[in-house]
Amino acid sequence: MIETRELAKTYGTFEALKGIDLVVEEGDVFGFIGPNGAGKTTTIRILTTLLEPTSGTARVAGHDVKEDKQSIRKVIGYMPDSFGVYRDMTVNEYMHFFAAAYGIPNAERNTLVDGLLDLTDLTYKKAALIESLSRGMQQRLGLARTLVHDPKVLVLDEPASGLDPRARIEIREILRELRRMGKTILLSSHILSELQEVCTRIGILERGVLVAQGRLDEIIASARADHEVEVRTTDDARAAVVLRELPGVLKAEHDEDRRVVRAHVSEELDLAALTAHLVGRDLGVRGLTSLDPTLEEVFMTLTKGLVQ
Repeated sequence: MIETRELAKTYGTFEALKGIDLVVEEGDVFGFIGPNGAGKTTTIRILTTLLEPTSGTARVAGHDVKEDKQSIRKVIGYMPDSFGVYRDMTVNEYMHFFAAAYGIPNAERNTLVDGLLDLTDLTYKKAALIESLSRGMQQRLGLARTLVHDPKVLVLDEPASGLDPRARIEIREILRELRRMGKTILLSSHILSELQEVCTRIGILERGVLVAQGRLDEIIASARADHEVEVRTTDDARAAVVLRELPGVLKAEHDEDRRVVRAHVSEELDLAALTAHLVGRDLGVRGLTSLDPTLEEVFMTLTKGLVQ
């Protein structure tokens, strides 16, 4: 649905994008992650035909961003990280204004607007002035506006930026519903924990370089040379010492507060062998949990050589 090849953008001598190959498949909720200044917004502006690339190609829904801008604009819904609203309009007036701008027939507008306000949980604010809405409500209204022409592809640049935890949860639930409706979503953010909960695939961008993309489990597997386990035994302090003797255990520490042993083990070490080793030393194993690294940890691992 979205594909770039050697996509690059330079400003003078500064390389904002350094030839990225990005693939977003139909039906994906694709998390485009990286710190501020990584090149996410530059990529998005190219994909939404607002910025010309310096070199390389980009296609959205089969249309080239250079050659077929109007076709792309018909099939995408773009929500920038900061968007203007007409604060002296009511929510209903605002939605009808954009429905008219997109050429939605008058006879269909009431049903369309009512449906979108219901989707974004703004029906009860239909008659409210936009200036009276909280930031979270304004973000939901912006998302509703983005959906007016029923786009196949949604491009959302930092939709949860500046929102409180409740508003972030609300946006996340709307994204899940949009995925169930069959939308393809490119979602940029630097709030990595948010994306881990909603995205089907991710791409990690750092300093204009796409360092990884794919399913989260695939990226985690490729990023780690070891993994962490928590072990509960009948004597955790002694278990930490015993585990350090086992080949393949890189580190083992007793966490007295949580009453567990946290161990870093190599991928080659069979956890059944770890358990057998403890039992063989007269330590009863009450529990063993394998811990996946967080997206933040994966990001730091993959970008370690790029950060100066």
